[in-house]
Amino acid sequence: MPRIRGASIEEHHEVVWADLAAATRQLLLERDYDSITMGHIAARAGVARNTLYNYAGDKSALVLALTQRLARPAVERVAAIAARSADPAADRLREIIVAVLDAFTDQVLQLMFRPGSGLPFVEPPKSSDNPFHAIVVEVENVVRAGIERGEFRDVGDVRLTVELLSGVMRSGAERIGRDPAAFTATERATREIILASLTHHPGRITGS
Repeated sequence: MPRIRGASIEEHHEVVWADLAAATRQLLLERDYDSITMGHIAARAGVARNTLYNYAGDKSALVLALTQRLARPAVERVAAIAARSADPAADRLREIIVAVLDAFTDQVLQLMFRPGSGLPFVEPPKSSDNPFHAIVVEVENVVRAGIERGEFRDVGDVRLTVELLSGVMRSGAERIGRDPAAFTATERATREIILASLTHHPGRITGS
């Protein structure tokens, strides 16, 4: 019987998931994603390969499960910020942007944006399997609240607007993944672009 890494089966599973995430991060620093195998991950995490298949059937399924788990704290943080209905919408949106970009400094979460990874995350975040979907929903709620209060201009189709702006956020996350040292500049630019798209622009010429 395999050694249990914890006081209970539930704790054991949490420890193994943490080890799998750490192993995947280490391997991503050493080699290209395509060259990483389930055997590499199992060996680095210190689990038997057949045990690893109890957690996921293949590498894509494993990365999907890992990203979903690792994204939970960010999703919960965003939900808590969005729920502060007494705070100005712009302030909440600024905090959400920082929270999301900070989360995507994790190399494993960066795989959400990798073309060819076999993950559903490379498409627009419409699927409930995508942790980004829950974040987009919270942002939609904040934007709607800002419009109702007159803090933001009426953008018409809020869902479409937020979906388009999520592309700005994704680009920011990808940039940070390529150059972690650019976090501060990228966060500031992302914030400015998103808020400028939502706030009022006195004297702006329309219809042209």
